[in-house]
Amino acid sequence: MRPDLDIVAGLVGSGQRVLDLGCGDGALLENLISEWDCRGLGVERELDDFHACIGRGVPVTQGDLEEELPRFGAGDFDVAVLSLTLQAVRRPDRVLTEMKRVAPRLVVSLPNFAHWKMRATLALRGRMPVTDALPYQWYDTPNIHLCTIRDFEQLTGELDLKIDRRILIDATGRRTGGLARRAPNLLAERVVYSLTA
Repeated sequence: MRPDLDIVAGLVGSGQRVLDLGCGDGALLENLISEWDCRGLGVERELDDFHACIGRGVPVTQGDLEEELPRFGAGDFDVAVLSLTLQAVRRPDRVLTEMKRVAPRLVVSLPNFAHWKMRATLALRGRMPVTDALPYQWYDTPNIHLCTIRDFEQLTGELDLKIDRRILIDATGRRTGGLARRAPNLLAERVVYSLTA
């Protein structure tokens, strides 16, 4: 399991009903079910990842998370998770609104497009950056909404979501500290949030 998913699992906690949106191969949900005594459901669009979830024995539905979210009832889950996926959805604001409708707690992780390496590459080379945290070329990236830590935090305020915890992480998914805490928008490559409605 990716190191950042350990952080996500810790923020989810034990015994929760979890909706994992864009669950990938199901590694996080499998861990939450087996190690954290959670019950859950994943939503995954990609067929290979959907089949990987089934192979792991993880409950999953196949489809676009933006279309699947409205099908869940209000309060059906304790926690809704969106890990490194927000930047790839068509309407991040609607996704977050729907997440808070189906669960009182949200755990969201995202890349920070204002990290200094990205700024420097764009400024000095005049090219879209390719980094360890964002290893795609401009023409094959799934990322359609490039946001920064400041952008995301402004959006959470507009949507009446309270930030309970913010954990800064590097490209490998490990916690960062020191200077990154003083200037997170410039120095953190990724971030994980625990939010409440």
